[in-house]
Amino acid sequence: MVVERGRTGGSAAVGAACAALVLATLAAVAGCSGPGVVAAADVSEAEVREAAEALVRAGTSRVSTTVETNSGGTRVTIRGTGVFDYGKRTGRLRVVLPSEATGEGEHRPIVELVTPGALYMRNRGAGVPDGKWVRVDTTTLPDGNLVTGGATDPVSAAELLRGARSVSFLGEERLRGETVRRYRGTVDLAAAARAADRMWREQLASAAEGFSGRAVSFDAYVDERGRLRKVRHRFVFPPSVGTPGDAPGGSDGGRGGEVSVVSTTVLYGFGVPVEVELPEAEDIYTGRIATP
Repeated sequence: MVVERGRTGGSAAVGAACAALVLATLAAVAGCSGPGVVAAADVSEAEVREAAEALVRAGTSRVSTTVETNSGGTRVTIRGTGVFDYGKRTGRLRVVLPSEATGEGEHRPIVELVTPGALYMRNRGAGVPDGKWVRVDTTTLPDGNLVTGGATDPVSAAELLRGARSVSFLGEERLRGETVRRYRGTVDLAAAARAADRMWREQLASAAEGFSGRAVSFDAYVDERGRLRKVRHRFVFPPSVGTPGDAPGGSDGGRGGEVSVVSTTVLYGFGVPVEVELPEAEDIYTGRIATP
């Protein structure tokens, strides 16, 4: 048994004009190309890329997730809640699958334990005996488990941002009573995989090969301490990858074309106690998983 606990060059005139615009409003600098704009973009990009390290310093938090899929005109929303320890890269989620995702009536919430390189699922269904866990090697999943498990866990969501490109500052907003800075840009999946924490590198490398494009658009919300408070990623992948909630095994989530997925991860309640207890070997099901 493993128990993990935590609390854990433009001319001078152009440059001057653009610097003035930056001071007036960051939202208006898109039309300028002087050094002031480059500096502002560098600051935005750096803050987004460093969000993963800021979470490690923060220790732990609560998290809520939403994954919305659109395949062949059919929309499905999967929701989850849980807690994570960012120092140990482990967490627990309770994921609720709607009937559209299961093809059944009511489905018990799936309990997921997230660890580096592996996902443990209980109440998986699909022929898995009650009370048994399924262990999935996330480095073998075509999407690196960014959406297949029905959630984008906060560690993966933050690690993705290490590959942030073309970041723009959209202004400040209020989120759960706190001021946050909103950024928009794209993630280069291959670059994210190269820059990721070593425990997440192989997983993100799988994602870089599995999605339809190398770039994933995002909106990220960062608080005054540099902590990621909310992030929304927009994924596009071939139907052969399978739809969220299908792991392991997958299904053809949209034979007529690509599947689009919008995944939103919200972080709050920093400093909450976190305990993740991994299942014993005899509690892990190794038999056949039914697939549609």
